[in-house]
Amino acid sequence: MSSHDSGAIRVGIITASDRAAAGEYDDLGGPALRAECAKRGWPVLAEAVVPDDITRLQEALRSFIAQGCSLVLTTGGTGIAPRDVTPEAIRGLMRVELPGFGEVMRAESMKLTKNAILSRALAAVVENALVIALPGKPQGAVDCLGFVEGAIAHGVKLAQRLPTSC
Repeated sequence: MSSHDSGAIRVGIITASDRAAAGEYDDLGGPALRAECAKRGWPVLAEAVVPDDITRLQEALRSFIAQGCSLVLTTGGTGIAPRDVTPEAIRGLMRVELPGFGEVMRAESMKLTKNAILSRALAAVVENALVIALPGKPQGAVDCLGFVEGAIAHGVKLAQRLPTSC
């Protein structure tokens, strides 16, 4: 399937981090996710590093979806620190939440770190895109993407309201 076919997975990657957005340190999560998308043959159409701010996160989400991203991956802002607002930003725009994604990401991550129980990673449909909020640590983001990868293609088709075989 080429990136121009209906239902193709075209990716936007948003890193939510006050410090990375301010240039205080390099974004590592976005590049780690870009590399994972390349391994899967998913073209990355747009990338951004934004502060932990609901409005800025929502602006980036809307922009990426308008640019044709059918899958938006976020990294960061899924913990319980006061500035961790990625789930709230997504929930403010979503048509429907997909609880199974967060449940699987937490359950599988618990096998790797006891702190995974504190994660608020989630997935939702925003407009006609599947949005997955992944942890901020690069390895955690990559691991969690792998845990839910099997449902992504079908989820993207459903979000785009395309026919599916199931």
